[in-house]
Amino acid sequence: MRTCLALIGILIAAALPAPNGRAAAQDNAAAVSADVVVNLDAPGPVIAKHIYGQFAEHLGRGIYEGIWVGEKSTIPNIRGYRRDVVEALRHIHVPVIRWPGGCFSEIYDWRDGIGPRAKRPTRVTMNWPNTIDTNQFGTHEFLDFAELIGADAYVSGNVGSMTPRDMAQWIEYMTSDQPESTLVQQRKSNGRDKAWRVPFFGIGNETWGCGGEMRPDYAADVNARYAIFARAPSGYPMVKVASGASVQGGGDFEAFTTAMMAHMGATQALSFHYYAMPDGAKGPAVGFDEDGWANELSLALRMEPLVSRTEAIMDRTDPERKIALFVDEWGSWYTQPPEAPEGAHYQQNSLRDAMVAALTLDIFHRHTARVRMANIAQMVNVLQSMILTDKQKMLLTPTYHVFDMYQPFMDATPFPALVASPTYTKGKVSMSTIDASAARGKDGKLYLSLVNVSPNKAAHVRTNLTGTARGRLLTAPQIDSHNSFDAPDTVKPVPFAGRVEADHIVFDMPAKSIAVVRID
Repeated sequence: MRTCLALIGILIAAALPAPNGRAAAQDNAAAVSADVVVNLDAPGPVIAKHIYGQFAEHLGRGIYEGIWVGEKSTIPNIRGYRRDVVEALRHIHVPVIRWPGGCFSEIYDWRDGIGPRAKRPTRVTMNWPNTIDTNQFGTHEFLDFAELIGADAYVSGNVGSMTPRDMAQWIEYMTSDQPESTLVQQRKSNGRDKAWRVPFFGIGNETWGCGGEMRPDYAADVNARYAIFARAPSGYPMVKVASGASVQGGGDFEAFTTAMMAHMGATQALSFHYYAMPDGAKGPAVGFDEDGWANELSLALRMEPLVSRTEAIMDRTDPERKIALFVDEWGSWYTQPPEAPEGAHYQQNSLRDAMVAALTLDIFHRHTARVRMANIAQMVNVLQSMILTDKQKMLLTPTYHVFDMYQPFMDATPFPALVASPTYTKGKVSMSTIDASAARGKDGKLYLSLVNVSPNKAAHVRTNLTGTARGRLLTAPQIDSHNSFDAPDTVKPVPFAGRVEADHIVFDMPAKSIAVVRID
């Protein structure tokens, strides 16, 4: 949906009215000017709601304390799940959760996490130093949690250290209703009579790395072998997901994607991982300067060419785009603070992370023909999380607020949003000052997102749209403004509206801001 700036300029000049005289120029003298043309005659494939998916791995305090505190905890809970976290996740209508990893899935034996909790084994994880898992949160706890918040379950199977038979039996345990099955009887004795819905099942994770350090052709063979045994009951809808490539630590990204697509076996989707993370030192989550702001946003924008390259490779063997692309790990990744336990991957979440989220979601909106799921890493207390907790306390991050604001885009029909904007430049980094996305929601209304990446200049944005525009705006005083347990509402959405100028809607976007509005 992106076009060169020259062509965009021609289209915008034809579609937009002339500026409304000197008054408009004076009102916006300190602001840059940009134009957005939404082409309502070219609807694209629906934005799958699953691109707003989440990821919950047994890592740091993501599961224990973040989601699960146990029924006897003094922290208010619903059957052991933190009540405040459950209510917050319900509010943003999380569509899907990926579990138990990540790299954790490749050392996970599902049998450790079933049965009476008092009898479950405690295991030392080999991926993160000095870390143990009590297995108090296992298959029942996860699938019940997904049901509790109304999300689909995306379970990652272990191909790195377990057999195809182990995977097949786990699927039978979760999905079968055959009363004669010993595994079904075992599930019922553990408290669950009815089979769960498991719409998505991953055949391994990062098989090029922590999932086995496999070469491309071998990884494809392993995927095909395991997938043939990962059978749900007849007529049971379950998408099987092949472990795909990454440009970060995954060897030859293109060779791996090519090999997987050449031998997908019984899988219907291919995963892809990318983090907005520098190749060298990651840098701090807060306390960064404008170079840190610009560099991180440029890394987030790399998602677009990487997705495009992946799509091009997939198109060679799947021109009809029957195989979906699942970006099931993405987000910002910084140096964790020294007080956090080693390997916990805990980080604060600032306005910069909200920008990463908005820019990335806009990219997914432009690739709906192939990208049908994405899972931000991660849900609570790990990496670019929605929520942070500290014992009894809980706060919503700026990233959470972006997911909340963007809810109307779930299952919406996108339209090309052509942008003509000045360039924001800092050092060697340059990018369009304004990013935009437009779609018609399930309610029939048109929604528009706007992102002003400049940390120091407001933007006067003209559109070709008519009517009125009201919604919410997210900004903050500083580029690293963030919510703390003492000040949980430092970064929070506020009401926002467009105005009419020469019969068309215009927006005055503050510096470093994100807006989502409904056009009436």
